[in-house]
Amino acid sequence: MTEKNNTNIGFEKQLWDAACVLWGHIPAAEYRNVIIGLIFLKYISTAFTKKYQQLVNEGNGFEDDPDAYLEDNVFFVPEDARWEKIASAAHKPEIGTVIDDAMRAIEAGNKKLKNVLPKNYGNPDLDKRILGDVVDLFTNMDMRETEGHKDMLGRTYEYCIAQFAAKEGKGGGEFYTPASIVNTLVAILKPYSNCRVYDPCCGSGGMFVQSAKFIQAHSGQRGNISIYGQEANSDTWKMAIMNLTIRGLDANLGPYQADTFTSDLHPTLKADFILANPPFNYHPWGQEKLTDDPRWKYGLPPANNANYAWIQHMIHHLAPNGKIGLVLANGALSTQSGGEGEIRKKIIEDDLVEGIVAMPTQLFYSVTIPVTLWFISKDKKQKGKTLFIDARKMGHMVDRIHRDFSEEDIKKLSDTFESFQNGTLENQKGYCAISTIQDIEKQDFILTPGRYVGIEEQEDDGEPFDEKMTRLTSELSEMFDKSHELEDEIRKKLGAMGYEL
Repeated sequence: MTEKNNTNIGFEKQLWDAACVLWGHIPAAEYRNVIIGLIFLKYISTAFTKKYQQLVNEGNGFEDDPDAYLEDNVFFVPEDARWEKIASAAHKPEIGTVIDDAMRAIEAGNKKLKNVLPKNYGNPDLDKRILGDVVDLFTNMDMRETEGHKDMLGRTYEYCIAQFAAKEGKGGGEFYTPASIVNTLVAILKPYSNCRVYDPCCGSGGMFVQSAKFIQAHSGQRGNISIYGQEANSDTWKMAIMNLTIRGLDANLGPYQADTFTSDLHPTLKADFILANPPFNYHPWGQEKLTDDPRWKYGLPPANNANYAWIQHMIHHLAPNGKIGLVLANGALSTQSGGEGEIRKKIIEDDLVEGIVAMPTQLFYSVTIPVTLWFISKDKKQKGKTLFIDARKMGHMVDRIHRDFSEEDIKKLSDTFESFQNGTLENQKGYCAISTIQDIEKQDFILTPGRYVGIEEQEDDGEPFDEKMTRLTSELSEMFDKSHELEDEIRKKLGAMGYEL
């Protein structure tokens, strides 16, 4: 049986092929929006058509009633925005105008989408013949399989961002949090109905989507969640609104995009759950304007790295029983520069760090940097204790460069946390360890899990030590002899070419 995974890139590859059709016909900064806009139109139209046909078959005359769609969290699509109209105009000169008009029709029926959807398809610089070919590709694409647990918009954006960056020769600095990481954060935090969920750097909104689905899967109503977010990038902020809209999730992402540090759009918010993947080692972040900010309870973060600014911003916005799950680069576990070590020490001494999980590399599409999951709680069940997990060997490679977690992997991590919180967990060498604040103090308040979980005990293979050493040294001697032979051969070849070593 084929193993199910969250990073299957067949669908994204089709969309990347669509982007490549446009390559060279429109500036890179614009064709990303062209593709995302078409995804949005095709997705909502596919869901609408399915519901429309169901209502027609029921025969009660509700197929043109928007309320009949809202009750199933299906977006009502105006006639001018339905995909069949766009598809029929694919090879007409006015195809760009038809798509722009479709976007305007959708915005007119939904105030929250006003000035959010891309309307650059009529741009004279965009070859309409090429645009028609891309519309054909979308017309022939089955998007029904994007329903379920996948965050289709964000997943596609993540894949395309990596491809755009590679094509342009730049680092993939802007990326979306992979499903493996989001699902792990959500499974461990376990958000509940009627809670406030906040992401101060929300990207395309994947944290909110998975939180809502977790609540729904555990007998709650996915709509019973208050969503608050903020995003500094204009295009990404718009994409988050689109992403949440197609899922029927109401959210307060602020009236515009804004920097979280210098323009906090939710200054009085106290959230029950905060989930975030802030940009790693972000700088400059505006420290010089915020030296006396009340958010820096544990110390002023250094100007050249925002990691501890993000942590303190989130702690500041926690409700009395609130919990945080965030992703950080590994350096934040042990850094001492710019006062970060002292800030970390004070946070630990305040008994806020509930758990640290070291994650494997290659979980992101666009960066290979190893990351750590931090879990911070205002009301820990196990007072004075912190759980450390080394998950670096977990997961499986789905292709040569992408790693993914299975549902079993995520459940193992979630169950480990639950056992810790219930007081039934036992330390497991090489995997997990429970440490006190005093234990962490002995390690100079460094939070690297490997320091606490140790090395996995190796099973005794029964071979006597002396015999094993004799065998291994003999094998090593043979390898040395072979390496000398190869070295002599290389010297001869170079000598024949006139080069001496």
